[in-house]
Amino acid sequence: MISYSTSIESVTPDQLSGPFFVGWPNPPDPATHLRILQGSDHVVLAIHEPDEQIVGFITAITDGVLTAHIPLLEVVEEHRGRGIGSELVQRLLGVLEGFYAVDAVIDVELQPFYGHLGMSPANAVALRRYRHQAGRVDG
Repeated sequence: MISYSTSIESVTPDQLSGPFFVGWPNPPDPATHLRILQGSDHVVLAIHEPDEQIVGFITAITDGVLTAHIPLLEVVEEHRGRGIGSELVQRLLGVLEGFYAVDAVIDVELQPFYGHLGMSPANAVALRRYRHQAGRVDG
């Protein structure tokens, strides 16, 4: 069974063993992953019961007034195809209901997934510093 939570208060790095960030050449470790969650304005977690392992998460960063950005959505591979990713997005969009703009920079092949959740393709620009992909060391 999967439960969902917007609280990271009791989350430990051990619950974030995933594996998450599959395919990243320099992925964040579980302790850095927890720092990412803690630094986000909004988080929704998918938690596998009864072992309390986190099998999916989504984050948002906002200006608190007008705009929000969804930087990360991840579901552990063995739990994909069960609607967990869609549920995470829907729950986060509910939390972000009052914002004018909610944006996510995604790969083109993911546009249909987000499209079925009410999001539209848009132009974007991005800068990626892959040498920092594992996380800032000074943060």
